[in-house]
Amino acid sequence: MAERFTSFAAFWPFYLREHAQPATRAVHVAGTWAGLLLVLAAILAGPWWLALLAPVAGYGCAWISHMAIERNRPATFTYPAWSLAGDLRMAWLATTGRLGAELRRHGL
Repeated sequence: MAERFTSFAAFWPFYLREHAQPATRAVHVAGTWAGLLLVLAAILAGPWWLALLAPVAGYGCAWISHMAIERNRPATFTYPAWSLAGDLRMAWLATTGRLGAELRRHGL
């Protein structure tokens, strides 16, 4: 990854390109929601260690999809905070039915 991003707005189109395959996006979205549900379950019902499984679920799904489907290096290793923000944004857009329009807006 030769590009260096200085804002999330500049990173976001790159993030979308790195998730060009629909299967990659589906696995990412499933992992993101699984991670969020684990955190919520830990907060509301316990036990606390459920929250420790959240990154395993979220990043495990994401990294496997990058290796097996997209065949690229996850942006998490270079841009961990923006990558997490991208995961959350993509999951929200997918869930609300607006991801397709966002992909088209960025030429994907």
